Amino acid sequence: MPRRFNHMELTFPRGALDDSARRDIAAFYGEMFGWAAVPVELFGQQNLLLAADDGAQHFILLAEADEPMRAPGYDHLGILCDTREEVDELLERAKRYRDKDDRVQILEFDQDLVQGPVTVHAFYVRYLLPIQFDVQSIEYAPGSEPERRWTFA
Repeated sequence: MPRRFNHMELTFPRGALDDSARRDIAAFYGEMFGWAAVPVELFGQQNLLLAADDGAQHFILLAEADEPMRAPGYDHLGILCDTREEVDELLERAKRYRDKDDRVQILEFDQDLVQGPVTVHAFYVRYLLPIQFDVQSIEYAPGSEPERRWTFA
């Protein structure tokens, strides 16, 4: 049986997840992706959980650590959208947010990535977390769709 991801932990320097950072992170990721920010105490410290679904089965845990994560390059986590229109709408949403907060970083691509019968339409966005998000849709040429896909009911 195939396995799927359910969470990722991102670590920050001690003191970086203060009340202001938590509020800003909650506001951006709530508006951008509809994620809920939930304070959670784990490992003897207050953390922030970004829940991507109501059951908190898909989440990102934000925690402080003595040796925090660094992702200075193109390291990213992919966010899969159903359509290119949804990707474009999220890009516009990120740009509107950047208009009021210049800490939003956006990387747009001049063209789609085409690999044979597969086309990826995407952009990258980063805001206050030590990793960026690759927001994308994947289109398949007729007859090349995968046999199995994850679906949510």
